[in-house]
Amino acid sequence: MNLFQHAQEVVMAEETAKLFLNKSINEVTIKDIATHLGVGEATIYRHFDTKYNIVLSVARYLQTKMLSGYYNLSNCKTGYEKIEKFYKSFLSIYKDNPRYYKFINEFDAFILTNRTENISSYEEGIDVFKDIFFEAYDLGLKDGTIKKMDNIDNFYFATTHALLGLCKKLADKDIITQDKSLDKGREIEVLIDTILYRLK
Repeated sequence: MNLFQHAQEVVMAEETAKLFLNKSINEVTIKDIATHLGVGEATIYRHFDTKYNIVLSVARYLQTKMLSGYYNLSNCKTGYEKIEKFYKSFLSIYKDNPRYYKFINEFDAFILTNRTENISSYEEGIDVFKDIFFEAYDLGLKDGTIKKMDNIDNFYFATTHALLGLCKKLADKDIITQDKSLDKGREIEVLIDTILYRLK
């Protein structure tokens, strides 16, 4: 793929992301995407082959956007401060872009019911978040602001999965009366505070 074609596909993913965030993955058709982009359906298929590849491209685009927008920890001095910002980024994204979590919820369901080829590039993007966390954790051990965990891998996956799961649930439609009465942002804060208390 040449640089021009890559740039075109990034723009297409960015524009298609707007459709997926405003509606849903299942509601948006290839025709909708083509109309939104002002091109023919054949152009979409020429770049992506299938809707599956478009969805995957949008997921990677949004992943990169969230990473660059919320997970820059360079201004944090200690390992604890980095970890704190890492976890609080979940809440910042929820407040600024709750539809992102709704998209991730739909994306997971879409992937489960469709092919899983080419998923490795998306997985590599997820690994970047893990690398950021572990770099902060190692710094925290060195500077004494974080205590050593027995199994930091399990801790990382349990806490990030719990936070992601909560954010996805709260970003979706309310199901029961209780859902409407709770301060959703505060729920996320409580979970983050609990995680940080365990680490500090």
